[in-house]
Amino acid sequence: MPGFTSMELTAQAALLAVRDAGLTLPEVDALFICQPDDFFSGLSFAEYLGLQPRYTDNNRTGGSAFMSHIAVAAMMLDAGYIDCALIAYGSNQRSNGGKLATRISSNQWDAPYAPLFPLTSYALATARHMHEFGTTREDLAAVALSARAWANTNPEAFAKGPLTLEDCLSARMVSTPISVRDCCLVTDGAAAIVLTRTTRARDLAKRVVPVLGAAAATWWNSIAQAPDVTVTAASDRARGRWRWPASYPGTSARRSFTMPSRSIRSFSSKTSASAPRAKAAVS
Repeated sequence: MPGFTSMELTAQAALLAVRDAGLTLPEVDALFICQPDDFFSGLSFAEYLGLQPRYTDNNRTGGSAFMSHIAVAAMMLDAGYIDCALIAYGSNQRSNGGKLATRISSNQWDAPYAPLFPLTSYALATARHMHEFGTTREDLAAVALSARAWANTNPEAFAKGPLTLEDCLSARMVSTPISVRDCCLVTDGAAAIVLTRTTRARDLAKRVVPVLGAAAATWWNSIAQAPDVTVTAASDRARGRWRWPASYPGTSARRSFTMPSRSIRSFSSKTSASAPRAKAAVS
């Protein structure tokens, strides 16, 4: 979307989400946002929308930030601290340079090796996963092929068209064993969701989508500090906290690089805790 800043894209998505929910912007009293180019995006977002919210959250944990935002917003709604949360994000990285825009830098121990962020970390984890579990490049390619198949059904997808296993295996290597076909795309776009209490959401314009549970944890920032690069905090936070209904066909996950998607393990058969009663709803 050439010609728009990240904040302009974010605001467009936010306004559409609020309108779609049957609410008005002044009814929003909490903002959750994490922009690629603004470390104070919570303040900037409130200023841009002309709001004085009770609470703003700019928690930055990469692509999972918005999952944490949902968890915090749901707890604040349950506590009565806020009445309506707006969670939003926007990026113009494709039209504003065509590559990942980030102000994140390596720590003093990693910097001498000039790692590519975040690619080098994924490559290290992938190499270890291959060594320990026998994962192959064909396994990674299967994720890219699946993603492309879904993209071909979406008229607005950025990368479409035929993609074969051979295309993936012969693709240019960027950080061994990760090739360009294993990498996350850099695109323009924006999205937003509105959260309010379930009792209120029932009276709004859209069908209620309850938040049944949420969990988050932080183990490390630099992958060099990970005791096991094939395991993330999700394995701990999921254990004992979720139980999917037997009729539920599966789970969906955010796909960035092919490796995280490939290493996701189903935990429905390993957990026994009931999901908490819905306290908030997405509208």
